Amino acid sequence: MSTQLSRRHFLRNISAGATGWGFTAQLSPDAFAAHLPWKAGLAQVLITPQKSLWMGGYASRTKPSEGVEQDLYAKALALEDPSGKRAVLVTSDLLGLPAEVSHNIAEQVGKKYHLTRNQLLLSSSHTHSGPVIGKMLGVMYPMNPQQWTDVDAYTRELESTIVKLVGASLKSLHPARLSFGHGKAGFAMNRRERTDQGVIIGVNKEGPVDHDVPVLRIDDQQGKLRGVVFGYACHNTTAGESLQFTADYAGFAQSSLQSRHPGATALFLCGCGGDANPYPRGTMELARQHGGELAASVEKVLARELTPVQGPLKTAYEEFPLAFATPPNREELEHQLQNKDVNHRNWAGMMLKTLDRDGHLPTEYPYPLEIWQFGEDLTFVALGGEAVVDYDLRLKKEIGAEKLWVGAYCNDVFAYIPSLRVLKEGGYEGGGAMIYYGQPGPFAPNVEETIIGKVHDLIRQVGNETS
Repeated sequence: MSTQLSRRHFLRNISAGATGWGFTAQLSPDAFAAHLPWKAGLAQVLITPQKSLWMGGYASRTKPSEGVEQDLYAKALALEDPSGKRAVLVTSDLLGLPAEVSHNIAEQVGKKYHLTRNQLLLSSSHTHSGPVIGKMLGVMYPMNPQQWTDVDAYTRELESTIVKLVGASLKSLHPARLSFGHGKAGFAMNRRERTDQGVIIGVNKEGPVDHDVPVLRIDDQQGKLRGVVFGYACHNTTAGESLQFTADYAGFAQSSLQSRHPGATALFLCGCGGDANPYPRGTMELARQHGGELAASVEKVLARELTPVQGPLKTAYEEFPLAFATPPNREELEHQLQNKDVNHRNWAGMMLKTLDRDGHLPTEYPYPLEIWQFGEDLTFVALGGEAVVDYDLRLKKEIGAEKLWVGAYCNDVFAYIPSLRVLKEGGYEGGGAMIYYGQPGPFAPNVEETIIGKVHDLIRQVGNETS
């Protein structure tokens, strides 16, 4: 069967429904409908590959996928505030979207639906049991040319599918109401274990973690739940190196919520979980267990009276340079060509080709940051890359946790984003993973201050805009 998601396959699997922002105060239907400042629309589409593809996330896999444990979806929430300002959030059961894919989607969305870049937010759950997308982490995948061709075909069709998904969500806009709250789930565990040989990926029960479960509720004009967006700061790696497609704990949580609330759509947004793994992990049953715990936390939030979210909706998007540390020179790269590890050899070869072509290695990367502000009631900060939990915890301390939601894996997944602490400690998240992402080396020591400073700048910029 073709790798591509055919038009008939798309139309058969896409669904759309009314949605809205709201809380479940004891109001009559007429009174509830009279307090609907928003319009909202929901849509979802099946994106499970229709043939075997190489799976993203682990260098240790030696062959492509072997079947499907759980279908993968992309979902969209379209919003329109009372002034007519629109924005669309897209979530996906994927490892991440590289910059090229996000830019292609944004360009097509702009042409077809007249949304500017700051009106589109693209996120991924970071499941390690989905297909490879584009060339992200390509250094570590031992694919043959045909397998890369299959990945390229799937990636191009995925772009088209997500563009259509955005359109479907916009077409389903109906009066709606928003509300927001927080829950808790306890299975995220810091994974940066300190040893005599340095920091390894393991279990660090004393390490920082955030068990917060932010929840955005969407009700229709009769006060019925039509959708829920929820998040958690943790890798989707419970299922281990399975060769079956699955959305991991986030997928099981979404399916559980949708089965309990027929007609409603559940969307997952991954937080700053770059240095957190599910605990325990390693089996599909544990993925179901963690998904059940997360869904139960969301249910508890939905059962409470939540804080109403008003407008206006203000959005901002900016890409700014994030500096790398001093890159390796030619001699150092040529030495790495003799490394026993094939990934190091592949990386060195890639860097040498860049050096031959450009005369130098990149000194910075265009970092994507997006802010959505819902009046004075909620601010959503969308960070690019695999941000570690320090960013989440610091922003909550500096801005206030109650009305803040910090997400990661948004718009471009191109590297781990270490805090200064993690950068100094080293290890995989501190710089080791840059080889697999095909970057020239670790970030410069100002990485944390650059990002945090820009978050504050962009929030001030949005706040000063006239509605």
